[in-house]
Parts: sequence; structure tokens; C-alpha cells
Amino acid sequence: MTESREGRTLLGMLVAVSCDIASDDHRKAIYDLLTQYGFKRVLKSLFESAAMDESTLVRLKRDIDRATDSYDKVRFYQYPLEQTLVITSLEEKKWRKMKVKA
Repeated sequence: MTESREGRTLLGMLVAVSCDIASDDHRKAIYDLLTQYGFKRVLKSLFESAAMDESTLVRLKRDIDRATDSYDKVRFYQYPLEQTLVITSLEEKKWRKMKVKA
């Protein structure tokens, strides 16, 4: 559980998504997907959600995979997942996962 700036309690994990998208069409598609899934844009190519659950995140990753090609890069920072920080990246159409434990 986390607390928003408005003092509301949010359930789920904090997820930040960083994008390096090669084409304008793919960029628009990815940014639209992130917005549809409830992410807020916080920087030019960085989005955040503080109320994401694992099953929704799996669907989002599948949708992003369909909307990208080998030139696009997307990186997810998820906390807490399995009590750790998990960094998942899509690069050259391959997903990689790294767990960072304290």
C-alpha cells in the first residue's frame, strides 16, 4: 500500500515506465496504451502508476510487445514485486528481468 499526495491509500505496486521509441507511430501507440492503463506522464518519456496489480501489468506488457518493433526500448521499474525492486526491459523484441534486493 502507498499513499498519494492527496492522502488517499492506494493498493498495488508502484510502476514507472521509461520509453525510447524509434518511430512516431509506435510512440503514439505506446503512450496511448500507458494512458489507457492509468499511467500518468511525469516526464517527456516517463510514466508512473501507483495502483498497478500484477495481472494488469502482464496484459500491458503483452500489448506493448505487440505495438513495438526491434528498434524500440521500454523499461519497467516495479516495486514491490516479490519484496524486491524488479526491472523489466524490452530491447530488440526480447524481454529481460532483473531483481534488485536490499
